[in-house]
Amino acid sequence: MSTTATTTTLFPFSISPLKFYPPHNHHHFKASNLTPAITPALRLQAMGPGDLGDFGARDPFPAEIESGFAEKVLGNVDTEHKILIPTVSALSLSQKECTTISPLQDPMSKDDAQKLLRKVLGWRLLDEEGGLKLQCLWKLRDFKCGVELVNRIYKATESCGHFPNVHLEQPNQVRAELWTASLGGLSLNDFIVAAKIDEIKTSDLVPKKRVWA
Repeated sequence: MSTTATTTTLFPFSISPLKFYPPHNHHHFKASNLTPAITPALRLQAMGPGDLGDFGARDPFPAEIESGFAEKVLGNVDTEHKILIPTVSALSLSQKECTTISPLQDPMSKDDAQKLLRKVLGWRLLDEEGGLKLQCLWKLRDFKCGVELVNRIYKATESCGHFPNVHLEQPNQVRAELWTASLGGLSLNDFIVAAKIDEIKTSDLVPKKRVWA
């Protein structure tokens, strides 16, 4: 009984494979001999049974078997290749949407929060008496830039239905805090909103670095 190895490749998009037919005589096989076999039947096969396309390796053609190509390459000829669409958990936090939180749900543990903290930039974890919170600070050029950043944060999070507490502190600091009040701690929604805030452009608001001659 032969053992079949499995190689899994993850792509964030659909791939429709093109099939190439090499000539019968493999000794004179050149790159210029590769001829795409684009036929109506192939186009139909590439579409696959669903909307995601035709995924996986194909069986070798008779001409390929006759040439003995499998004996002249490294690797297991029985290897099965699969191309999978990424699950929601594989997507960036900023691409996810906030979900309704049940009051019966437990708040996120500190260990889980510290793992997700690696996926957001500039945020720190606060372990306060009322529960865990996320906090981020921005030092800006002036008070006007602080007002502009507050507006950008609002625009980035208005569709989430889950909002940070934003404080405009004179003379030039903005402080944002995130937590899920109904849980008395953190939920995934807090990290999703933090990731969306991370994508806000701030380079035109922060103090310019001095260039020394």
